[in-house]
Amino acid sequence: MKQALRDLAALVARIAVGGIFFANGWTKLEDGLKITGAKFLEQGAPAPGAWATVTMLAELIGGALLIAGLAVSTTGLILFAEALAVFLVATPLNPITTNELILLGAASLLLAVVGAGRISVDHMVVIRRRESEAASEFAADTEADRVIASLREPDQPPPAASEQEVSPTEDTAPHPRPRGQAEQKRNEDPAPSPAPGDTLVAGRKKPPARTRRTSTDS
Repeated sequence: MKQALRDLAALVARIAVGGIFFANGWTKLEDGLKITGAKFLEQGAPAPGAWATVTMLAELIGGALLIAGLAVSTTGLILFAEALAVFLVATPLNPITTNELILLGAASLLLAVVGAGRISVDHMVVIRRRESEAASEFAADTEADRVIASLREPDQPPPAASEQEVSPTEDTAPHPRPRGQAEQKRNEDPAPSPAPGDTLVAGRKKPPARTRRTSTDS
């Protein structure tokens, strides 16, 4: 809010001060350099023709630049120097004009120090210049990053061992025999059938029981 008020106050001051300077220069232009030079001669200024030309151009051009807000720092200093020179060399006879001249000089110096504010051509030019500089810096950084990335690509480290694929020849884990081969093996090598009289106990053959010899056999 304060910044907005400052910008508005700077705009009003620029229009007022620049408008007065421009009006005075326009009056000198309408009167002509001869009449303006004659007035300066009456006030005791040396080289009245040169004074008339310099003051007319300074007030016309400087007033227009102040209103537009262009090169306010330089323009304000030039208008302050012009007002101070006129006050010292050719003091106006009218006291009101003298007071007006003092106020215009002080306001010009203040604008030169404070600046034109954000509502001015100066601020627009500064913003565009900063944006172009930022864009050029961003483009330069992007190009540098691209060059660095292209230089780093050949020197990339090899992938980690965990990410490498295991070769089929290195796979030593046991694999189950295919079902068809297992059945074919069993068909080729059938288990031997037990002989008569043998009894299978827990997967082993049990020999036949011995018969007791009776006394009749002996």
